[in-house]
Amino acid sequence: MSENQKSEIVNLQSQINRVGIIGSGTMGSGIAQVAATAGCKVKLYDTNQSALDKAKASLEKILNRLIEKERIDAAEKNRIQDNITYVNHLKDLANSNLTIEAIIENLDIKKKVFSELESYVADDCIIASNTSSLSIASIAASLNKPERCLGIHFFNPAPLMQLVEIIPAIQTSKEVLEKAIQTIKDWKKVVAVAKDTPGFIVNRVARPFYGEALRIYEEGLADFATIDHSLKSLGGFRMGPFELMDFIGNDVNYTVTETVFTAFYFDPRYKPSFTQKRFAEAGYLGRKSGKGYYDYDENGRKIERTSVSSSAVETSISETIFNRVLVMLINEAADALFLNIASAEDIDNAMTKGVNYPKGLLAWADEKGIDWCVSKLDELYKEYHEDRYRCSPLLRKLNRENSTFF
Repeated sequence: MSENQKSEIVNLQSQINRVGIIGSGTMGSGIAQVAATAGCKVKLYDTNQSALDKAKASLEKILNRLIEKERIDAAEKNRIQDNITYVNHLKDLANSNLTIEAIIENLDIKKKVFSELESYVADDCIIASNTSSLSIASIAASLNKPERCLGIHFFNPAPLMQLVEIIPAIQTSKEVLEKAIQTIKDWKKVVAVAKDTPGFIVNRVARPFYGEALRIYEEGLADFATIDHSLKSLGGFRMGPFELMDFIGNDVNYTVTETVFTAFYFDPRYKPSFTQKRFAEAGYLGRKSGKGYYDYDENGRKIERTSVSSSAVETSISETIFNRVLVMLINEAADALFLNIASAEDIDNAMTKGVNYPKGLLAWADEKGIDWCVSKLDELYKEYHEDRYRCSPLLRKLNRENSTFF
């Protein structure tokens, strides 16, 4: 370890140095690894001892792979492992000065856990949730000191993904927010601060990537493979929407969509798809079940049984698909800025570093032209007369003023 790394860890330990993680699943374990790597003493809590054992064994494999790739040495592996203690009593987190909950997306369960946790930790302990879409204000309301609560939302896999959304509730104190931001930056993550609205930045702005792709399929315009190919070949996305839904899990992705749709008072822009609902109901969850929009082998590799025909690629269908999904994504990003969900910089950072989009959507809008965005959206609205295709007022304003986002 270099002297700079040592000094950074010493500096970190003068601020947040004892971290409790609630939930030892993939996300909780990943956050524990991040905090332990940064020099924090971490207690990873789960009621299920077998889940803790699995998390410990998984970390061993991950660190061994990092050694094989020469990214860390044996001493660093031991340091990270020594920084994590596995516990199965919530009161074991009593000396934490930061706790992050990463359990099931159920508001009642989270509130119950937070209420109990507060009876053990000190008054100055920050209590955070890793929720991807639930109300932070509602979670904070379960506490006697709600001003200590906020959202700290990592992306999977936490050790690899750069972005962390930080979401203050209306109750969150300025001091707690600033301390959380500095801590996550100390952990070498990129912070995007978001307003406490459904889906925050990423899970709100990304809805059209899935929703519009599903709509295009349901209209019979193209099949799964062609839609995925269009977004990857023309847009530079690493995964197509159907590949990504299979990777996330159709059950998980559908639940997030349904949650956002309900939370936004059934705004048609976030309307879930019956196709995805039926796939989830059938158990076609994607990689983890061996079947989703595609088929997968026992190692989770896609079995290539369908291919995009060259004629489909050469027609205007691919361009139509790409433009339609892109402009819906841009519109959602523009509306997030219009409603002060986050700054333009944070919105673009969130999409490039949280879900690996090839470009920030607002920068992409400037590149395509604001007039192009407005025109494409108006074409869709004229064709469908559905509110899901309404153009953001901010796009119209920028178009009138002949201005741009950046």
